[in-house]
Amino acid sequence: MSANSASPAETEAGKPSGSGFRLPSIPFWIQIVAGLVLGVLLGWITRSFEIGWLYTTLDQVGHIFVQLLKLAVAPLVFFAILVSITNLRKVNNAARLATRTLLWFMITSLIAVAIGLAIGLVTNPGAGTGLTPKDGAKPESAGSWLDFLTGIIPTDVITPFTELNVLQIVFMAAVAGIAALQLGEKAAPILSFSESILALLQKALWWVIRLAPIGTVGLIGYAIADYGWDLIGKYATFTADVYIGCALVMFGVYPLLLATVAKVSPLQFFKGAWPAIQLAFVSRSSVGTMPVTQQVTERLGVPKEYASFAVPFGATTKMDGCAAIYPALAAIFIAQIFDVQLGIGDYILIAFVSVIGSAATAGLTGATVMLTLTLSTLGLPLEGVGLLLAIDPILDMMRTATNVAGQALVPVIVAAREKILDHDAYNSASASPVVAPEVRDAEPKGVPVTA
Repeated sequence: MSANSASPAETEAGKPSGSGFRLPSIPFWIQIVAGLVLGVLLGWITRSFEIGWLYTTLDQVGHIFVQLLKLAVAPLVFFAILVSITNLRKVNNAARLATRTLLWFMITSLIAVAIGLAIGLVTNPGAGTGLTPKDGAKPESAGSWLDFLTGIIPTDVITPFTELNVLQIVFMAAVAGIAALQLGEKAAPILSFSESILALLQKALWWVIRLAPIGTVGLIGYAIADYGWDLIGKYATFTADVYIGCALVMFGVYPLLLATVAKVSPLQFFKGAWPAIQLAFVSRSSVGTMPVTQQVTERLGVPKEYASFAVPFGATTKMDGCAAIYPALAAIFIAQIFDVQLGIGDYILIAFVSVIGSAATAGLTGATVMLTLTLSTLGLPLEGVGLLLAIDPILDMMRTATNVAGQALVPVIVAAREKILDHDAYNSASASPVVAPEVRDAEPKGVPVTA
C-alpha cells in the first residue's frame, strides 16, 4: 500500500522492517465513535470521583484541538472564498448557479426556523426549569444589526485576521476575488499563489482533522465532567427540542427535498456526506470541517468547480442549526423565563433574522452572536444568553452537524436542478473515509461542467 493510495483511516499503523506484518487499520468513523464513548466514560469518572488532574487534562486536550482548528480558520476562509469566486469563471451560467445557491440557502433556513418555532410553541421549553432571570448574565459582547452592517467592512486588513472576524474576512476575500476576475490574465500569478496557499492550508488542516478522535475524548469528557447530567436535566426540554428540531430538518426535510426536488436517493446522500457530518458533530466547527465537506460534496457528483464555490460560501453563511433552529427555540425559551409575551410579529422577526443574518454566525463554534442579534431585534433581555452558555457545547454538536449537512445538500440540489450532477458518482458514493488532498488531486477528474 503506497502513501499515495491510502486514505487517512487506512494508512499503515506500523510495519516492522523486513516483514510483511501490518497492524490492522481502524476506520476513521470507528475512531470517532470510540472517542465519543471514551470521552463520556472519562467525563463520568472525573465528575463522580472528582479527579482534578483528569479534569484539567480533558479540558486541555479539547481546548488544544479547537485552537488548532481555529488557527487555520482566518487564512483558510480568505483563500477558500477568493479561489472559489475565481473558479466560477470555469463554470457556465455562474451567476445563475450562485443566485440559485443563495436562494436555496434561504429557503432551507426558512423551513428550519419554522420547525424551530413550531417545536418551541408546542413544548414550552422555558416552563418548569426552575430558572429565573437572576440566573442569567449579559454576554461580554452582543450582536446588533448596526454592528452587523457596519462590521462587514474592516478598518484595516490585519485586525480581521488577528481578531478572527470571519465576516470581514469574507468581505475582503469577495472583493479580492471579484477584482481578480476583472483583471483577467493579469491576476493569474496571484490566483496560482492563492491556490497553492489554499492547498497548503488544507493539508495542514487535514493533519488536525486526523486528531479528531483524540479531540473528541477531550471535548466530550470535559463537557460531561464540567456540566454533569444534573445541568443537562435542568435544560432537558430545551436540549431535546434542539436535537429533535435538528433531526427533523436533517432526516426529514433534507431527504424530502432530495427525493422531490433533486430526484435523487436520500440514503445515498447520507452515505456520501457522513464523514463530514460526523466530523462536524465532534469539532463543532463548520469552517474546520470545510475541506471534508467539499470532498464529500464532490464525491456526491457535484462538479469540483461549482463545489469549490458553494461549500466555502455555505461554511460561512449556511447555518440551519445555529442560525435558524437554535435562535428560534432560544428566543421562546428566554421569553418564557423572563415572562415576556411574543406575538406573531415577533415570530416573523425571528424568521427574518434567521434567514438574513445567518452570516453573523461565521462558521465558528458557538452561536452566541446570532442569538444576541435575535434577542436585540426582539427586544428580549440579553441576560438570557447567560442562561444558555453552560449548555451550549452540548447543543452545538448537533447544530453544527445540521449546518454541515445543509452545506452539502444545497450544492447537490442546485447541481441536480441544473443538470450538472454526475448521477453515476452520486449513486456510487459510500460512507468510506475521504482521502487526503494530494490523493484526491491524483484521482481522475470528473466531467466538464456544462449547463
